[in-house]
Amino acid sequence: MSRQAISPGKNFFAGGFGGVCLVFAGHPLDTIKVRIQTMPVPGPGESPLYRGTFDCFKQTLAKEGFKGLYKGMAAPIIGVTPMFAVCFFGFGLGKKLQQKTPDDVLTYPQLFAAGMLSGVFTTAIMAPGERIKCLLQIQAAKGEVKYAGPMDCVKQLYKESGIRGIYRGTALTLMRDVPASGMYFMTYEWLKRLLTPEGKSPNELSVPSVLFAGGMAGIFNWAVAIPPDVLKSRFQTAPEGKYPNGFRDVLRELLREEGVASLYKGFTAVMLRAFPANAACFLGFEMAMKFLNWAAPSL
Repeated sequence: MSRQAISPGKNFFAGGFGGVCLVFAGHPLDTIKVRIQTMPVPGPGESPLYRGTFDCFKQTLAKEGFKGLYKGMAAPIIGVTPMFAVCFFGFGLGKKLQQKTPDDVLTYPQLFAAGMLSGVFTTAIMAPGERIKCLLQIQAAKGEVKYAGPMDCVKQLYKESGIRGIYRGTALTLMRDVPASGMYFMTYEWLKRLLTPEGKSPNELSVPSVLFAGGMAGIFNWAVAIPPDVLKSRFQTAPEGKYPNGFRDVLRELLREEGVASLYKGFTAVMLRAFPANAACFLGFEMAMKFLNWAAPSL
């Protein structure tokens, strides 16, 4: 059976649509994840700000209403559409570069390598978007209003520290996204092949199969990404100059004060979010790709 030729351009547009689906499905639990990861360490005799994922969820609803779960969503919506477009473009390009003919079936290490390339491609967009999102999410939790919105946050960061202030945490974003993206796409392609009936193409998978493969890809992605994500969230929301040696200082402080378990802060929120958000992402991607293949089959 002839396979559909890989088109990085179609991947770009379909990936952008998938990214929008991911944000709408997953942002509430992302807000909770960031608030748990960045909450202050309780002093002697004090209770923690949040006792866990569900307590954070209840407090957010009680204090800020349903809209509180979507705080900071403008930044990822603005950033996620091009970011996922570039992410899927990078994956498509990574696959195409390793193919000699359109019918070549890539090995799983080749798919992992293509996925890692996508992580490199997205960092330029992801790092500032994550910085802005995290700052807006935690200021709402603290009851402070330093930033009026994403653009005001960008202006203030640039005024305080220049372009470096906006891109703070780029190295940690790379450390998180390069291996995690490799795992993400490899897992998705593996499950697509596993779920494809005999004699059928992976492009003909049913909606439930696509949702399952996409959701599980998100789970595997975050299983790799959580420790560097905790370090990134802590580093990007810390006051200027708190961690002069970067992520090494963050890591030392976390291990010293809270132990190894601190590297998995927000684990429940992450995993609760990972399945539906990434299921929505890949379903959106596959639907958009089918439309593009129908509308422009020769591209």
